[in-house]
Amino acid sequence: MIDAGELDRRIEILRADTIDDGLSQVTGPFRPIGRRWAKKTDVSDGEQIRAAQVEQSLTARFLVRHDSLTARIDGTYRLACEGTTYEVTGTKEARGRRVGIEITTASLVEKKAAGA
Repeated sequence: MIDAGELDRRIEILRADTIDDGLSQVTGPFRPIGRRWAKKTDVSDGEQIRAAQVEQSLTARFLVRHDSLTARIDGTYRLACEGTTYEVTGTKEARGRRVGIEITTASLVEKKAAGA
């Protein structure tokens, strides 16, 4: 069971359509396909070091209720939350069968130019 009070962030679920340009199929722009309430948990620096992350990124996990849309989320989707877009890096069931989905995400941080 997930308490409604835990889900305190509004996320937008984004998906890119495949476009046939006549020569090949290419990935189009990401477009919103739904909104859900979620709980956001930032991954600690220690967890990132143990996972041997090389690139600087903001890693977060989002907990959402299981439904027909959230059950389909995989690495081809993105999430937007509070002005930041996150790439989905993994999903797993949370709190029991068909109760919740935990979505692990990463947002690449732009590197600042030297002397900036």
